[in-house]
Amino acid sequence: MKFAVIVFPGSNCDLDMYNAVVDVLGEDVDYVWQTATDLSAYDGILVPGGFSYGDYLRCGAIAQLAPVMNEVRKAAAEGKFVLGVCNGFQVLTEAGLLPGALIRNNSLKFRCHPVGLRVENANTAFTRDYEQGEVVTIPIAHGEGNYYCDEETLASLKAKGQIVFTYDGLNPNGSVGNIAGISNEAGNVVGMMPHPERAVSELLGSADGAKMFTSVLNAWRERNGAASTR
Repeated sequence: MKFAVIVFPGSNCDLDMYNAVVDVLGEDVDYVWQTATDLSAYDGILVPGGFSYGDYLRCGAIAQLAPVMNEVRKAAAEGKFVLGVCNGFQVLTEAGLLPGALIRNNSLKFRCHPVGLRVENANTAFTRDYEQGEVVTIPIAHGEGNYYCDEETLASLKAKGQIVFTYDGLNPNGSVGNIAGISNEAGNVVGMMPHPERAVSELLGSADGAKMFTSVLNAWRERNGAASTR
């Protein structure tokens, strides 16, 4: 499996994402600059955290206009696997690949600490190695991680199983429904505020994020008739 880590001006978690793929999976991965116009060589697209374009206007609002995002939309429509983390989640919502929006934390403060997450949907391409209802520990680092959508959208997310993660216990940002991560209807596009790439080894404080990466590799191998990593 070959991964692309998308890099915008201001990305700062691209190195973490790249190393997670190498360290957890040992698969091929490239940094792909935001001006790229062809992602056809890649099976998985990773949109990392950071402050793309300095978070001017709204977080992700400028990044979603970058040439590479046309290719990310195309890849998602083709069923390729797309993960957006933190600023990457914001970019995916701005790009229309996921519903809702991320707004200022209700505390109006930047939050940076581990949180408990409950796996609400263990059937997406990025969560299949978790157990339904499993509680994991993943760090957050954001000032605008307050997920918002209207009541109709929230009801639809619940009905279609698109809520992937919720905060277990403390809700650090005021997200509606305690939402920490969602997917598209097909389950091949996932966005989340916590950083699984920063939780792939006990040396980092938690290895609970590693299953995000093994999950998508197993999903890709199943699709292509290859052996699972389990």
